[in-house]
Amino acid sequence: QVQLVESGGGLVQAGGSLRLSCTASGSTRSINAMGWYRQNPDNQRELVAQITSAGTIYYANSVKGRFTITMDNFLKMVHLQMNSLKPEDTGVYYCAAARDVGALGYGLADYWGQGTQVTVSS
Repeated sequence: QVQLVESGGGLVQAGGSLRLSCTASGSTRSINAMGWYRQNPDNQRELVAQITSAGTIYYANSVKGRFTITMDNFLKMVHLQMNSLKPEDTGVYYCAAARDVGALGYGLADYWGQGTQVTVSS
C-alpha cells in the first residue's frame, strides 16, 4: 500500500502562484508514475501533469508553460509549481500514483490523495 498526502492549496488572485506538494509513504518502490489531477466545479476531472520514475513529463495543454512538475527522491515527493494562475485553474487537486507508467493517462491510478482545494479569484 501507498499513502499520499497533499499540501499547499489555497486561495490566490489571478496571476499569482501556488506550490502543491505530495508526499508518498509505504510501498513506494512499486510506483513508477505520479501526477496531479484537477476536478473542476463541474466535477470534470483532468490529468494536468505527470512525471515518471524515468523523468518523463506530461502536461495538459491547458497548463503548459505555467505549471511545472518535479520530483524528489525517486517519486517519494512530487511538487506542482503553478504560476500565472487563472480562474479556470480552480478546483480540487488530487495527487495520484500508479505502478504502470501509462495508467494515469487513462485515469487508472492505483492510489489517490485526499485532495487539496485551489481557488483562483478574478
